[in-house]
Amino acid sequence: MTATPAEPPVRPPGTSFNFAGHLLGCNAGRAGKVAYIDDDGQLTYGELAQQVRRLAAALLGAGIRREERVLLLMHDCSDWPVCFLGAMYAGIVPVAVNTLLTADDYSYMLQHSRAQAVLVSAALLPVLQEALARPGHEVGQVFVSRAHEPLPDGMTALDALLAAQTPLQAPAATSCDDPGFWLYSSGSTGQPKGVVHSHGNPYWTAALYAGPVLGLQEQDVCFSAAKLYFAYGLGNGLSFPLSVGATVVLMAERPTPEATFRRWLQHRPTVFFGAPTGYAGMLASPALPQRAEVALRLCSSAGEALPADIGQRFTAHFGCEIIDGIGSTEMLHIFLSNRPGQVRYGTTGWPVPGYAIELRDEEGRPVPDGEIGDLYIQGPSAALMYWANREKSRETFRGGWTKSGDKYVHNPDGTYSYAGRSDDMLKVSGIYVSPFEVEATLVQHPAVLEAAVIGVPDHEGLVKTKAFVVLKAGAQLGDGELKAFVKERLAAYKYPRAIEFVDTLPKTATGKIQRFMLRERELKAAAERAVAAA
Repeated sequence: MTATPAEPPVRPPGTSFNFAGHLLGCNAGRAGKVAYIDDDGQLTYGELAQQVRRLAAALLGAGIRREERVLLLMHDCSDWPVCFLGAMYAGIVPVAVNTLLTADDYSYMLQHSRAQAVLVSAALLPVLQEALARPGHEVGQVFVSRAHEPLPDGMTALDALLAAQTPLQAPAATSCDDPGFWLYSSGSTGQPKGVVHSHGNPYWTAALYAGPVLGLQEQDVCFSAAKLYFAYGLGNGLSFPLSVGATVVLMAERPTPEATFRRWLQHRPTVFFGAPTGYAGMLASPALPQRAEVALRLCSSAGEALPADIGQRFTAHFGCEIIDGIGSTEMLHIFLSNRPGQVRYGTTGWPVPGYAIELRDEEGRPVPDGEIGDLYIQGPSAALMYWANREKSRETFRGGWTKSGDKYVHNPDGTYSYAGRSDDMLKVSGIYVSPFEVEATLVQHPAVLEAAVIGVPDHEGLVKTKAFVVLKAGAQLGDGELKAFVKERLAAYKYPRAIEFVDTLPKTATGKIQRFMLRERELKAAAERAVAAA
């Protein structure tokens, strides 16, 4: 299926463009309005502008040059956007990284990015110090956010650093196509890839999606469970709300249902950005607030496809739609989405205006409607490349198109339905089976909280489906009953031949189920059985 991208509903930025300077300019008349609310207080738009300019001056004063990288390892707080935008304002490239990784991961990223400095939360300083103890990095200075204890030599408290600076008045004269920032992909195998985005890319995601599709407005209060270091969270908590002058709630801790509910009740966000796993957990929580207790007008979901049952139950409870969409680190944010007032639960909706979608077979030819194909996207927010990885760059970025690694089906009403990741797809009896379709059916059972489906070879080497199921607290269920439940709702060849009840499922930090880890576990168990039998 091929779609021609509509003309973008906004004008492109000029040749000279600095994204941080652009956002500060958008909010020049809102100096007294609250931009960020975090766990420690508030930051107005006027204060944000001053601190961004001070941070830019500090980085340049530290001898860091344009286009050099600085690692941003920080929990969500108002210092995060100050550091991210301050680096971009100076023409320096922030490399935003996951706060849940190991010292080995950070050591790799420091070397791979050749970061000249690190901006870090005090709580993350121990793991950073462990990474810095490894050889091979080029870090000159470390600036520490929310430092309440004396710091080691060579490290500077961020608040003291900012207080000593004269704000840099003019942003670096960058262009739309200049490197603006990096994000690291959360690949399922191998080292993470450094995804290089330009100054223009976040402008396009805000201009094409935040306004025209989500309808974000200045009076909105936005709250994202996805952290700022994710592509999804970066749009939700920075480029989208700041492009319209909205207020953002930031949370440093993990987005458990209880932590999320506290912010809903205390700060009354109007727009919430979450993921399917989070919505499922919230609906199963005994602390779920009542509709009258919250101010939500709109919710967003991404990371994995949202099961229809979860969306329907959430809307029934809160009277608020969940706008499900799909994006990627490579495309920066959502390019295929449902719309407010036009939601088709169980689908990922329609192409975002300004983006084109194609579904292709393994030979690169368009597939007919109703058949599963590889998802390709064309749009103005595609990354420039994977840093220092020409092979993977060529594999993903193909001319004007980006290959997402997802499988989709185009429906008669123009929507697209998720079929799974390309490496998760199963062929049972010679027919493609989408693990997501089986999982979405399993979670419709009132006793099931989560499910993951993989292919497992039987004694003849033929692939059969196996489901790993997490039950809700206190629930009891037999595998025979659950198999019968699925058989009543799907074609006979799709039901899981084996079901294993587990306490948890392996997931990435974004909440995506890591089916490859389940496959590896099954392969290891099969090898052990073979050894025992011999």
